Amino acid sequence: MCRIAAYLGEAIALEQFLLAPPHSLLVQGWAPRELRYARLNADGFGFSWYDDDGQPAVYVNPNPIWHDPNLPHLARALVSDLWLASVRSATPGNPINHANTQPFVDNEYLFDHNGLIDAFHSDVRPRLCAELDPLYLQGVRGNTESEYLFALLRQLLNDNPDMPVESALGELMHRVEDWCEGNRGLMTLAVSDGERLYAVRHAWGDDCPTLYYTTDDESFPGAQLLASEPLTESGVWQSVPEHQILILDPEEPPDLLSL
Repeated sequence: MCRIAAYLGEAIALEQFLLAPPHSLLVQGWAPRELRYARLNADGFGFSWYDDDGQPAVYVNPNPIWHDPNLPHLARALVSDLWLASVRSATPGNPINHANTQPFVDNEYLFDHNGLIDAFHSDVRPRLCAELDPLYLQGVRGNTESEYLFALLRQLLNDNPDMPVESALGELMHRVEDWCEGNRGLMTLAVSDGERLYAVRHAWGDDCPTLYYTTDDESFPGAQLLASEPLTESGVWQSVPEHQILILDPEEPPDLLSL
């Protein structure tokens, strides 16, 4: 399990999003309030964005977020209008290393998953891999269910160029739930295509992990944000309803779709 946060708005320094808020991901690393299956998120962290050429960029570190001496300098220097970040609490069977540290990116998308799939390696991964084209399977560097979910999402989108991201996320959820055959799945996902943020709050066999969003926080004027736990105490954060897909678009109000 992890804590996720994302930002979409006017360009800001990473520091303002990742480190400065009173309940930032830095704080959620050592003092999360709503983490159910762990006490800390000390098994790595990462953040992703789009560079000046519109290409995805990512920085990951398998150490705790508070142990990276480079982070304060990077956070002051890096500026973007879209950020996706997380702090990690590793589940058993998924080693702590660079390959297993999120976010994941390809040449178009940013992706982060907070959750787990029971019996993934023994029961679910073989079914998922049977559906994956070798092109996507060979690109998996780690062993987390999260990276396999990203691989299948990319395949769905590339095989169906006209499919909206939200439709692909819905299809992904339905397929994986079928393959789980009663095994528990916790699915909080955050995805970006460089223009929008998409989030899923879903689960089967258990309660959904927490996820919030806001468009009205005075600390981030005009911006839209989502997070596993509110980053500020402003009181304007709303819970994403369970079993819903949230779409944040800079030109539109937030949109919620049922799975």
